[in-house]
Amino acid sequence: MSKFAYTAKSADGNSKGGEISAKDEKSAAQQLRAEGFLITSIRPMEDEKKSVEVRFLDQFTNVSLKEKMIFARNLSVMIASGLTVSRAINNLAAQVESKKFKSILKDIFNEIQGGVGLSDSLAKYPRVFDDLFVNMVRVGEIGGNLEEVLGIIATQLEKEHDLRGKVIGALIYPAVILVAMLGIGVLMLTFILPKILGVFADMNVVLPPATRFVIALSGFFTNHYVIVFGITLFLIVGTKIFLQTELGKKTIGFLLIKTPAIRNIAIKVNCARFSRIYSSLLKSGVSSIDGLNIVANTLGNFYYKRAIREGIEEIQRGVALSVVISKNGMIFPVLVSQMMEVGEETGKTDEMLVKIAEFYEEEVNQLTKNLSSIIEPILMIFIGSAVGLFAVSMLQPMYSLMDNIK
Repeated sequence: MSKFAYTAKSADGNSKGGEISAKDEKSAAQQLRAEGFLITSIRPMEDEKKSVEVRFLDQFTNVSLKEKMIFARNLSVMIASGLTVSRAINNLAAQVESKKFKSILKDIFNEIQGGVGLSDSLAKYPRVFDDLFVNMVRVGEIGGNLEEVLGIIATQLEKEHDLRGKVIGALIYPAVILVAMLGIGVLMLTFILPKILGVFADMNVVLPPATRFVIALSGFFTNHYVIVFGITLFLIVGTKIFLQTELGKKTIGFLLIKTPAIRNIAIKVNCARFSRIYSSLLKSGVSSIDGLNIVANTLGNFYYKRAIREGIEEIQRGVALSVVISKNGMIFPVLVSQMMEVGEETGKTDEMLVKIAEFYEEEVNQLTKNLSSIIEPILMIFIGSAVGLFAVSMLQPMYSLMDNIK
């Protein structure tokens, strides 16, 4: 049983608040109405429905996409083999290595033993199981094809994992080089250069502008390292907080769509995700409108979210999805709307969406292979400029010193 917090009005108009235990939110609402209350609000009590261990681990750890993919695949196989959902969950809880995921699965097992459905149990962990996962499971429970739907979810997560891996993989090498260069730069500015430049200062050598700039930079890092650390920490934390705001999401979405160097790959990644997720939902039996709402909640880019949510209103008025997509040419290439139109005409929208997803996933694969070759020359220019600045700042005083000796 789960606990729900509620506020309601009695028959005489008095307000009342409290908590109630029930199988799910619907049952809780029915109990309150049966007692003659008019419900104002009702919500699950988050702290009550999670174990202490899960609440603690929730603050410091996360369940990876790969773990969820394996969970969905194994659960599908076990249910198809004849195991009950509760027994399959219990077996999986014993197998997983992640402490957080193990605790979550144990809690879900206890919920199911208490009569709560799988989808309702999963919904209590929104940071692990998103709307896409929960709603597809719910449709599978209602339609009696849970093992099939779980297989679709596993495939969806596998494609998502591969897509994300390709993009991250292409960025790892440049990121490592950049971090290494920054580390070397800080090391030189704080330990090596002060000793070398001190010799020039003692010998009264006239220092050129480049050297004076490096000395000033070195002095700032050496004398104000606490401030430098504080500013760096502030920027990291501030950026993270900003990106969680509506303005931050809108800004990062704008930069991804408008920046020439990454615009192409950002659009293809989002088109691949949109098509793959929506096709998975339609195959599972989710209605088109509900599916689009889930897709809008799942996609991370602000402009895709907005386009889909605005499109839902048009679709409800009878406009075809292909027409809605064609109106958003900035973020959806013409190919998407054309293939969607063919799918709508032939009644095979879900199959056409899979083809669109496969096409753009392959495009992303090719782009990420070429991404390193595009980034490397830019990195070389940056590294060369930094090395050149340090070289000039060292060599010019040396030549001046040699002239003084002569």
